[in-house]
Amino acid sequence: MSQNKLSSKIKTLVKSALAAAALPVLFIYVMVAKPDYRLMNALSHVVMPVATVVGDVITWPIQAVGNLAHNIHELSNLRSENEELRVRLDAALVSQNECHIAMVENEKLRQEMDIVHRSPRRQIIAQITSDNRALHHDTFFIDKGVANGLDIGMAVVSFDGYLVGIVSDVAPHYAKVRAISDSNSRIAVRIAGSEVYGFLAGRGNGQSQIDLLSDPEFQSREKLTLVTSNIGNILPDGILVGETINETDVRTPRATRHASVMVLDFDIKNEYK
Repeated sequence: MSQNKLSSKIKTLVKSALAAAALPVLFIYVMVAKPDYRLMNALSHVVMPVATVVGDVITWPIQAVGNLAHNIHELSNLRSENEELRVRLDAALVSQNECHIAMVENEKLRQEMDIVHRSPRRQIIAQITSDNRALHHDTFFIDKGVANGLDIGMAVVSFDGYLVGIVSDVAPHYAKVRAISDSNSRIAVRIAGSEVYGFLAGRGNGQSQIDLLSDPEFQSREKLTLVTSNIGNILPDGILVGETINETDVRTPRATRHASVMVLDFDIKNEYK
């Protein structure tokens, strides 16, 4: 009994599908054989919806396959983008780890070398306009003066942090700087990473030497880093000065004409103003 009912339903569906498929044919026949526009208009309200439904039913497998292919393509693109993002993330993590390691090693090195890098509250950038290196003298002029806040005794450093001289005379719009290699220059220094103190004396011609070390048992040698000492409260502690060439001679940076330097202001308490 149930099989008969199922067969009857299938036959009904087939008949309905055939009837729906015949409607467009009928519509075309009317348009060609008997072009009655009122009849055509009436049929169009029935034929077009039915044709749309039939078309959707017929093309459903094709649409489903197309949608599936589109989704597969999108999924493939997403996977490719995810892989690329993973690679970039891994590279960023590696770079971040390397930067962290470099910062830790740099801080450790600074502590071992006992080199102090402070950020002054006031620093004046100046340009070297001329120099005088006659005989045992080594001085130069910069294009900033009293009008810019300069005063006698201020430290002049290069952009890589090395002391190159001390302001010895000032005018409204320029200043004279005595280089640390000048024969009249004598500054307190310290062997970085130790409590061994001495004095750096200029000899002119860009040459300097260290003497009068506080520890008589200390053996000076080449490639020792020298930094300023605050003995006498003239300079702050920890500004890079130079490196020993041998037991007495020291290699110090020389300021050149047209180069830029920084003038730092500090107080006698070993702190920058």
